[in-house]
Amino acid sequence: MFLLRWGAIASLSLVFGTSPVEAAITAPRVPESLSRAVLNMETRIKKEYDDYFGRDLADVTQDPVAITRSLDQISRATGKKTAVLWVIPRPQDLHLVLITPNQPPIVVDLEEARQEIFLPVAQSFQWAVSHPLKNIDYFASSQQLYRWIIEPFEQTYLKPQGIEVLLFCLGSGVRTLPLAALHDGQQFLIEKYSLSRIPAFNLIDQDYRRLQQPRVLAMGASTFPGLTPLPAVPVELRALQQFLNAAAPTSRELFNQQFTLGNLEQTLRRQSFDIVHFATHAEFRPGAPSNSYIQLWDQRLTLSQMNRLNWRSPTLELLVLSACRTAVGDRDAELGFAGVALQAGVKSAVASLWYVDDVGTLALMSEFYRQLPRSTTKGEALRQAQIRLLRGEVRADGDHLWLGDTQLPLPTTLQLNRSLDFRHPRYWSAFTLISSPW
Repeated sequence: MFLLRWGAIASLSLVFGTSPVEAAITAPRVPESLSRAVLNMETRIKKEYDDYFGRDLADVTQDPVAITRSLDQISRATGKKTAVLWVIPRPQDLHLVLITPNQPPIVVDLEEARQEIFLPVAQSFQWAVSHPLKNIDYFASSQQLYRWIIEPFEQTYLKPQGIEVLLFCLGSGVRTLPLAALHDGQQFLIEKYSLSRIPAFNLIDQDYRRLQQPRVLAMGASTFPGLTPLPAVPVELRALQQFLNAAAPTSRELFNQQFTLGNLEQTLRRQSFDIVHFATHAEFRPGAPSNSYIQLWDQRLTLSQMNRLNWRSPTLELLVLSACRTAVGDRDAELGFAGVALQAGVKSAVASLWYVDDVGTLALMSEFYRQLPRSTTKGEALRQAQIRLLRGEVRADGDHLWLGDTQLPLPTTLQLNRSLDFRHPRYWSAFTLISSPW
C-alpha cells in the first residue's frame, strides 16, 4: 500500500496543459505545509553532514518552488531534463519525494517498504552485485527495489515529462546503493537515465559548464609500501591524458615517488585544474572523517584534511577516485562517501562503491574519459561508459584492452589467456557520480 500526497493532480494538468514557454514562467503552487516539509527534510539531511564533518557546510534556502525553477534552468542549459528524487527509509514507510522542472512535489509513502523490510533487500542486492563469484542472484532484489523506488513515478511523471537525468538524495542505510544496476525486468536503470547521488539539493553546485580541453592533474602509484600494487595505473594515467588531450603546460602528472602530499599541495597552489584524478587506494571507513583516506605515496590524505587543500581556485569541476572501497551499511562511511565532493569543496566526484579489479577499473575509467569530450555532462559521459561495458563493447583480450576500435596495452602482469568482458554490474555499477552531474 502507498499513499500519494498532494501534487499529483496538479502535476498532470501542468504536464499536458502547459506550453514550454508558459511552464518556464509559471511557478507551481505548493501548499505551505508541503513546502515546509521539503525544507525540513533538506535541513535534517544537511545537519547529518554538518555533524559528521564538524562544520556548517551551507544554508538551506531553496524551497520546492526554487528547486523546481533551478531544475528548469539546468535542464535548459544542459539539454537534459532533470529531476531530483529523495529516497528516505523510515520505520513506518519508505518516504519518496519527486520534484521535476516547474512541477509541484510528488510525495509517495510506501508502507510495504518500511525500513525493516526495505534495508535488508537493499543490503542483499548490494552484496549480490558486488560479489558475483558467490553465485547469488541479484535480479530479484534489483527488481523489487526498482518497483519500490522508480515505479511509483515512472509512467505518470518521468516518462510523460521526458526526464533524462535523475538526482538521488538517499537516506541513511542506502547512500551506497548501486543505483545503476536497478532493473525493471527489461533494462537497467542506467540504460534509461543519467544518474547522480547528491548529499542534498541545497548542498550541490548548480552551475553548468561543459568541460572543453580540461586542465588535468593526474596522480597515482602502481606500487605502495605495504599495500597491494595497482599495475594498471600507468596505463590509466596515459589513457586519461590521451583521450582528454591533456598535455603540459596546462596539465600535470605525479606518479609513484612524486605522488606526495607536499607535491600535491604545491601543484594546487601554483596552478588551477578542472579535473584531479587519483589512481590509488581509497577507503571510506566507519567512525570519524579522519578514518577515511586517499593513499598517497608517502602518507594518507584523510577525509578530514581534504577541505584544507586549495581545490577551488576556481571551483574544481571533477575529482576522480578510481580505486575506492566503502564500508557498506555503516552510517559514517556512507556519509563520508556521499559527502566527499562536499567536504573537498569540489563540484563533482566520481568514485567506486567497492574495489573493482585492475582491468575492470582500467576499462571503466578509460571509457569514461573517452566519452567525456563527446558528452554534454559528466553524468552522461559516465552513463555512456557504463552502457558500453554492460553491452560488451569494452573487453580485454590477451595483451590489450579494447574500447570499441581503440586498444590500450595491458601490463604484463594483467595480460590474459582468454577474452574478458565487463557485462556484469559488478564492474560498471560500482562507479558512481557524486554531487553535481553537470
